[in-house]
Amino acid sequence: MKVVVFAGFSGSGKTTLLEQVIALLKARGQRVSVLKHAHHRFDIDQPGKDSWRHRQAGAYEVLVASDQRLALVREYPTIHEPDVHALLAQLSAVDWVLVEGFKFAPLPKIEVWREPEPGRGDRPVRYLEDPQILAVATDRPERLPQPPRQPLLDLNDPAGIVQWMLRHADRFSYARPAAMQGEPA
Repeated sequence: MKVVVFAGFSGSGKTTLLEQVIALLKARGQRVSVLKHAHHRFDIDQPGKDSWRHRQAGAYEVLVASDQRLALVREYPTIHEPDVHALLAQLSAVDWVLVEGFKFAPLPKIEVWREPEPGRGDRPVRYLEDPQILAVATDRPERLPQPPRQPLLDLNDPAGIVQWMLRHADRFSYARPAAMQGEPA
């Protein structure tokens, strides 16, 4: 499987880009999964629903399944940063896993950078210091603080980004770290 992290600040366009990339890869016959990093508490269920009630009652895990969908909610006993490799190990075999967030993960990345709106804080780039960033997707390359040594991709051309990903697919091949090989998937 191929794994690529789309890293960038909130509001840079990662989710919108991923929606388009998913559809384009699927149209090419590729199976795609997404691993999304959330920075705060979130719910996939609504208060009052059975699975929410089970979790509120103290269940460690709640697995909800139907003939069309499966969702697993796990409550951690203490706050900890999720391990991207352990999460990848839980996914089914697919052609591509697109990771949104996990910008510090030791995985190949495309940095998504959009100039902040006036009055918003600065959005520093990571391509200058992170050797795992293989390309920079932006809509304003002239506004980057320094020209990247990595290829520049047009943030408004998801088809071009997908073509670049497929052309360089070997750079995104994922192998579970050796230290995790013996752990259950």
